[in-house]
Amino acid sequence: MKPHKAEEHKLIEQMRNDSVRAFDALYDMYSTRLLCFCIKYCKSRETAEEIMEDAFVWLWNNRKNIRNQDTVKSILFLKTRHLLINAYRKIINSPVYEEYMDAMDHIGSYSTDGPMEYDEFCKRLKDAIERLPATQARIVSMAKIDMMPNKEIAATLGYSEQTVKNQLSMGIKQLRLSLKMSPSIAAIIFCLY
Repeated sequence: MKPHKAEEHKLIEQMRNDSVRAFDALYDMYSTRLLCFCIKYCKSRETAEEIMEDAFVWLWNNRKNIRNQDTVKSILFLKTRHLLINAYRKIINSPVYEEYMDAMDHIGSYSTDGPMEYDEFCKRLKDAIERLPATQARIVSMAKIDMMPNKEIAATLGYSEQTVKNQLSMGIKQLRLSLKMSPSIAAIIFCLY
């Protein structure tokens, strides 16, 4: 439904006077178009929805600064464009993104069929853990697969907590080398795995 200018100006004025109902009406008018615009540029529905919601939150927070002659459509699309640009900048300038790309190059170089599949990665990780010295392998498995805290591992194995930390650090370092991962990718994987 295309909003009539007079109706939109009335809703803007009501929203400026803190009307949530007017804000909801403006949301209904523009949210679908704004979401489609976001999806076109970021390809992820979840990210697109977040950016769209951020634009509407910004609109509500800045409602007092909107002049009556402004249209919400132009304001929302301009703000969304800035949010999309900022999202791209964050991704591209992120050292984790660069590390991820390097890791994907290394991981993909193992196979002529392209990047390593998740199951294949898990198998290689398990094999790499088994090649660690027995104490390191056990501590890495307990910490990263069984998700046990260092204190509990120390109590279970009869080691000091510092010994557990040292063995865990050396084990992860060795896994990173054997799987050819950068420290950042190793940190991400071992936090999630």
